[in-house]
Amino acid sequence: MPLSGDDLQTLWLTLKLATVVTCLLLVLGTPLAWWLARTRSWLRGPVAAVVALPLVLPPTVLGFYLLLAMAPGGPLGLVTASLGLGTLAFTFEGLVLASLLYSMPFVVQPIQNAIEAIGNRPLEAAATLRAGPFDRFVSIVLPLARPGFVTAAILGFAHTIGEFGVVLMIGGNIPGETRVMSVQIYDHVEAMDYARAHWLAGGMMLFSFLVLMLVYSTRTGRRYGAMRYGS
Repeated sequence: MPLSGDDLQTLWLTLKLATVVTCLLLVLGTPLAWWLARTRSWLRGPVAAVVALPLVLPPTVLGFYLLLAMAPGGPLGLVTASLGLGTLAFTFEGLVLASLLYSMPFVVQPIQNAIEAIGNRPLEAAATLRAGPFDRFVSIVLPLARPGFVTAAILGFAHTIGEFGVVLMIGGNIPGETRVMSVQIYDHVEAMDYARAHWLAGGMMLFSFLVLMLVYSTRTGRRYGAMRYGS
């Protein structure tokens, strides 16, 4: 059974969301991962715990509090209203913000682990050669931590595609605006259209399998997987 136009629209929106979120997380998460890997501040523990919260927090809990924050009377809602942006709830932009928070540990932690694995010696050696902080990051950290960045990008993209609770709480089920693949599968099941649900769910299972194959094909990915799942 071929995918319907509604299914294809949902697939495109899901891929768009995952791409935007992954790119933003790599940009925003890299400095945070660098700080967590290098700092000795007492704030390291609390910040790391906040970043890791989505790993153990039910998605609906995070979605509920984000929804309250985005409401017209909420702190985030008041800011966006004052800027003339309205509210972020039930918009694509709101989905992006919620996905950033929910997928953050899947990007920050692999990068942090890769940076920590480099150690101080290569950076100290580069510093003795008068390499500045930016030069050391570009010429030392990025090449040596590349597997961590690859793992972070794959996990962040895949995790965003598989979201359900958070996107349903924040985005609802608006066709062409907030209805993503996981919500579309739920709609098909609710309508007892199991044939279309099988097509979408089977595609996501195959996608998830390929993602895990890519992740565990890298040394950083295997190390992150062992840390994440205790294997």
